[in-house]
Amino acid sequence: MFSIEHKKYLRNIKLRKFFIRFFQIFIIVLLIIGWQLAADLGFINTFISSSPKAILNTIISLYNDGSLFHHLWVTFYEVTVSFVIGTLIGIVIATILWRFKFLANILDPYLTVLNSLPKVSLGPIIIIIAGAGTGSIILMALFISVIITIINVHQAFMNTDQSKIRLLQSFKATHSQMFFKLVLPSNFNNIISACKVNIGLVFIGVIMGEFLVSKAGVGYLIMYGSQIFNLNLVMTGIILLAIMASLMYYLILFIEKRF
Repeated sequence: MFSIEHKKYLRNIKLRKFFIRFFQIFIIVLLIIGWQLAADLGFINTFISSSPKAILNTIISLYNDGSLFHHLWVTFYEVTVSFVIGTLIGIVIATILWRFKFLANILDPYLTVLNSLPKVSLGPIIIIIAGAGTGSIILMALFISVIITIINVHQAFMNTDQSKIRLLQSFKATHSQMFFKLVLPSNFNNIISACKVNIGLVFIGVIMGEFLVSKAGVGYLIMYGSQIFNLNLVMTGIILLAIMASLMYYLILFIEKRF
């Protein structure tokens, strides 16, 4: 049986979670209502800023002509593949750098320079290497996400409790045993944090790639809408991206809580 104090404590936690979720939804609803009212009353120029009703009508129009889910699937596929490959490559390279500290010291300035390099400038080179298709879009996303993943995860590995590492060393543990028994498990939250950052970077890379070469996808909708001055289509693409990014972010949160 729980004590009265403990029950009160659990009830307060539930209330706090409820109010957090309530205000999160309330803010979104308030913004949508305010946006629509501002559009209806003429406070904003709907040609530039669109409106929730216009965006909803555009989504219905895309659904009716059968292109909505096609564009969503293209972007979702590119983001998912880029995220999985980029995260795995980043963790593997970070592990190698943790194991070989001499190599990490050599590559450290190069990683910093590559991370600060504007990736858009590599667009023409990427298109020449991978062609004007999905491959170049994924490659663009990898260029943006992999370097920062390597830096963040490697830094987390290097900050593992040194006293625990020395303890394992005193028991003659191998590097692989130290990594899988201590370094990797103790940095699970740091890896999840890197994944949260990686999601945003991958979306940036994919949309940039779709701006350059894609003939389908949410980025293509935004670019096409800007070319024909259909700002409703542009805002619809932005809203769809926000929804997709939110869903993938909450998927990572679910994985974090699950494991």
